[in-house]
Amino acid sequence: MKSQEIIVNATHRGLKFVDGAFAELLAPGRYQVKRGRDLLGRKRPEVSITLVDMRERELNIKGQEILTADKVAIRVNLVVQFRVHDAKAAVLEVADYEARLYSDVQLAARRSLASMRLEEILTNRNRLSEEILGDVKEIAAHYGVAILRADVKDLVFPGNLQDIMNKVLAAERLSQAQLIEARTRAEAQQIEAQARSATEEREAQAHANITRLAAEADAEARRIRAAVDVASLRELEKAASAFTQHPALLRLRELEAMHALAQSANARLYIDFQKNGVKPPTE
Repeated sequence: MKSQEIIVNATHRGLKFVDGAFAELLAPGRYQVKRGRDLLGRKRPEVSITLVDMRERELNIKGQEILTADKVAIRVNLVVQFRVHDAKAAVLEVADYEARLYSDVQLAARRSLASMRLEEILTNRNRLSEEILGDVKEIAAHYGVAILRADVKDLVFPGNLQDIMNKVLAAERLSQAQLIEARTRAEAQQIEAQARSATEEREAQAHANITRLAAEADAEARRIRAAVDVASLRELEKAASAFTQHPALLRLRELEAMHALAQSANARLYIDFQKNGVKPPTE
């Protein structure tokens, strides 16, 4: 009696076949497979275990030359990340699930590229990736494979087209640089104009404040002078009233004025004797 030990690792699943027929799916662990004949001499069933890797893997797909919708020949290289989610379907539904996945993605890329123009491919690679993923995802699920993502790794163009594209890209970069420079210059001019406008506004405000303060000061001075004049007039009015009521006070003021004039040698006093009924002296 012979026995064979088979270990299914945690990263794998085992498919057990008995005499060529699928028997069960084996979880990770240690299994004994008996071979040869039993104790009665009968031949044991033929048992085989196929291991399937369940880890996430990556498949690089090198493209063949494909014509776009506008008849430009290009090559596309893709990278596909996938994992087996149904070990039984991956083994029983197709002969080689990796080869089938490679073929399916390649055909999906051909269909997508054939329906797109070159400009669309260059400006929207994500669309190409999404179309390939959407085209293959459901197909691969039938043979137990889940596609996690499918991305365009690179696009290869004919030599003359590549030169043209390089020139176009260089022109675009130059145009972008010039646009950035123009925007920077315009922004600097705008900032300078704003600063100049703010300065002029501050100067105008300061001038307006100075003018306002000067006008207020002048008005205050005029008000004070007017108040002084009014006070003076009131004092004169009071004096006139006092002189009217008391003529002796006016006479006293006249005598005080004459006395003050007498103190100056240059002072001259002229008396109208006729008005006062007095004859002027004769020589």
